[in-house]
Amino acid sequence: MSLLRPALAALLLFSSIPLPAQMLSAPKAAKAAKKGEPALPLAGSPLEPLVAAAAPPAVLSGATAAAAAPANSGSSSILPAIPSAPSEDRIELDKISTQNMIKQQEFQRKVRALTEERDESLLRNAVQAEKLRAEFAPVEHEQKVLLLKGQIEEAKFLQAAAALRRERDKARLENEVAREKLNAELIKADAEKLRRDLVVQELDFQARKLRQESDLADNKTVAIKADLELREKKEVWKKQANREPDYVKEPFKDGVLTLSDRRIAITGPIVYGTADYVTERIHYFNNKSEEFPIFLVIDRSPGGSVMEGYRILKAMQASKAPVHVVVKSYAASMAATIATLAPRSYAYPNAVILHHQIWSVTFGNPTQQKQQLDTLKEWDRRLREPIARKMGTSMEKFTAEMYRQNVDGDWEEFADAAVRLKWIDHVVHELRETGMLKEPEAKLGDKPKLAFGLAEEADAKGDRYVRLPRLQHSDAYFLYNRDGYYR
Repeated sequence: MSLLRPALAALLLFSSIPLPAQMLSAPKAAKAAKKGEPALPLAGSPLEPLVAAAAPPAVLSGATAAAAAPANSGSSSILPAIPSAPSEDRIELDKISTQNMIKQQEFQRKVRALTEERDESLLRNAVQAEKLRAEFAPVEHEQKVLLLKGQIEEAKFLQAAAALRRERDKARLENEVAREKLNAELIKADAEKLRRDLVVQELDFQARKLRQESDLADNKTVAIKADLELREKKEVWKKQANREPDYVKEPFKDGVLTLSDRRIAITGPIVYGTADYVTERIHYFNNKSEEFPIFLVIDRSPGGSVMEGYRILKAMQASKAPVHVVVKSYAASMAATIATLAPRSYAYPNAVILHHQIWSVTFGNPTQQKQQLDTLKEWDRRLREPIARKMGTSMEKFTAEMYRQNVDGDWEEFADAAVRLKWIDHVVHELRETGMLKEPEAKLGDKPKLAFGLAEEADAKGDRYVRLPRLQHSDAYFLYNRDGYYR
């Protein structure tokens, strides 16, 4: 009994020690601690070596045998028979084992306290986590809503991007198709161009061949052509004066008048277009030089339109280069007025200058004819009054003298008498035409041509006449037409 008592005490002590977490599950350990029941150790636990060391060998062998025996063996004995009394070493060992078990129990109590403290901390942490989850639930919900909206927007964007990619792919495909068509057209065009080039090259080859043959043939006539061209150039050289005109500021000296190529010719009646012809050339020669004179050469003119003649007078008066009027044969009416009112005028001795009253034809009823007559009188005053003033007489005396000289009022004088009447400034005995540098062409078979579209015609009686153009508004003819040549 003395040996059995320590073994039983040790066994009871081991059975009352709480097992660690790896030996018992946490719920079972907590349930056993609440009920105050000792937790039984499991096989393979860390206390199994301690129990084996504390029990006597006989007891351990018996216990081991009992544990190894099947549970349904039918034996009611828990412990085997107690062997003989242990030795002192065994007793000392049991004592140490008992002390170790006591320390282990204290350690387990500390561990249980730490475990409970840990569980409380875990519980507090769980409660705090739940509170935090409850606080952050709206934020998480808002975050999920925003995330969902972002996913929706992203889906829309991806859908739109996909549509754009489809459109881009479609456009790229259409462009590629168009490019292929264009390439096909270019290939076709290149082929056509190549065919045309071949034809052109063939034609060019034939042309070169023909040119070569022509050159071979032309080589035979080159000398002849060169000789002909040389002869023609010599003829041209012979027909030209090959000198410059004489430009002098004072062209009249000792009865000789030197004319340059700055000359404007008036032949025939002054009609619509004559003023443009004369004034444009006056402006042109002024633009070339204002230093040398311009010569207005009247070969023969019966006069003409008062409006055209008045424009010529104004251009002469406004010209910065002096305008000299030269009468070679005959100047009547408007032409005589231009010669008399020119800044300087010259005439051959036998040239005829004729002044008379204005001449015109009126139409309409008496009132209309009276208005036309008033306009005609005003034109007559405006044109003949400056002539009378230059002559040193009045308009009435000038008119009376006209009819005293001729019953028709046609007062005509040769140039030498016209100089005394101040109709002409100088009688010229020689005209040096230095501007005539090319031999004039002789056309003996041609009919004489009049300027500005006028032409000579024949009536039913065979009489020759010239049809004058229709007058413009308020215009009148101031010309000499005694035989009705101008109609």
